[in-house]
Amino acid sequence: MKLLVTGAAGFIGSHYVRTMPAGGYPGWDDCRVTVLDRPGHGSNRANLPAGHPRPESVRGDVRDLPLLPGLLPGHDAVVHFAAESHVDRSTDDARGFIRSDAAGTHTVPAACHQTGAEPTVHVPADEVYGCVGHGTSAKSAPLPPNSPHAASKAACDLIVRPFVRTHGLDVPLTRRSHNHGPHQDVEKLIPLSVTNLMEGVPVPLYGDGRNVREWLHADDHCRAIQPVPTRGPAGEIYNVGGGNAFTDNEITRMLPGLSGAGEPMVRHVADRPGHGLRYATDETKIRAELGHRPPVPFGQGLAGTYAWYRDHPDWWKPLKQDVMR
Repeated sequence: MKLLVTGAAGFIGSHYVRTMPAGGYPGWDDCRVTVLDRPGHGSNRANLPAGHPRPESVRGDVRDLPLLPGLLPGHDAVVHFAAESHVDRSTDDARGFIRSDAAGTHTVPAACHQTGAEPTVHVPADEVYGCVGHGTSAKSAPLPPNSPHAASKAACDLIVRPFVRTHGLDVPLTRRSHNHGPHQDVEKLIPLSVTNLMEGVPVPLYGDGRNVREWLHADDHCRAIQPVPTRGPAGEIYNVGGGNAFTDNEITRMLPGLSGAGEPMVRHVADRPGHGLRYATDETKIRAELGHRPPVPFGQGLAGTYAWYRDHPDWWKPLKQDVMR
């Protein structure tokens, strides 16, 4: 088995790639991996496994249609992580998100259709469902995104569907809840909060902090994805949730206990435009059909994340220069 993984130097993609040669996916021990990523925001080559012979690294842009048809032959499946990922940057300037997410997502199935490579697993996010006041969003729910970031993700999903319906391409989708874990960019809530506490700087908290998100450790997310290339039907949609939900206020109250800092240091800032109050997904399908069970308890995962950032200041300090503290 040989996989092509796009966006493999990013947060979630690198978790997926590091776990493969480490034997983290039973039955995939001999799988070979080609990692494709380009230098840019959120892409960090230091995230990739060092000194291991199995992953083959290719520097390139997923939007490069001439590149992909030459790269795809010999691969049995594609896992497509490559995307922009931060709401605030999308609000400031959505053009890069449309170019990277929508154009990149079009290029991958187009190249797969051209070369006969499949299946392709597309990995968007739960923000495509918009806010839910109560209950959870099922895979059949409409897609009313609240931000340019979420709109670019929804556009990706809609771009993929014609390749399934018109061309018969094997492309299942997984829509995941908020991920956390080591190697996440410091512009995100948990790593920003953790590293600010380490620097003695208050954590900026949007609005009143009542926004609710489900949280899923990146390792659990990647384990949930792993059966999809071989067991997920073409065009099927799987929600991948963490089975828990916390407000931003609750997250910021948990962290000082890990650092010994006492009371949380919080600085309330103006709420972001169109900030979704609550996201929650129905993950019944992936549990019933593919056996997904998130094994990393949130508290344990959060403690491990804190410890990783504490022990790797050389990784995160250069990234904080342009981040709101």
